[in-house]
Amino acid sequence: MVAIAFFVAAFIFASFVEYWMHRIMHLSPQKIGARHLDHHKRNEGQGVVWEFLDYIKGSAIAMLLLFFFSLEAGIGWLLGALAYAAFSAYAHQLQHENPTKCFWMKMPVHYVHHKYGMWHHNFGLAVDWWDHVFGTYKLVDWMTEEELSRPERGYLQLRWW
Repeated sequence: MVAIAFFVAAFIFASFVEYWMHRIMHLSPQKIGARHLDHHKRNEGQGVVWEFLDYIKGSAIAMLLLFFFSLEAGIGWLLGALAYAAFSAYAHQLQHENPTKCFWMKMPVHYVHHKYGMWHHNFGLAVDWWDHVFGTYKLVDWMTEEELSRPERGYLQLRWW
């Protein structure tokens, strides 16, 4: 039961960290977010696997910290963080390639963030919770002819590498 609680806590906490890291990258794009600025210029993901590996590199220490307190808490926390990293890597790539498949959000916030150059809104990548909590959610009518004219693709038809 402890592992499940820490799994859920890590999943939620990872989404919180991701939201704030994305926001921080927008505060100082030349200093903190130079690589992120390039991401905005290219407007593409690097592939699910590479996104996942970046998330792991950036948070490996935090993923392992709870092992110092208990094995069960450590396992739950690590698995929750890994699950969120995998989900976020997938969601990020999906929003760049096939945003209409993001059924768990009313609007694919990361896609809209890029499409409309929203430097101060919609910072979520995989979820929009924190944009709602911190007042950065900006609803737009995003489903235009561009999205409607795209060929139908499945949930797994995206760049993995």
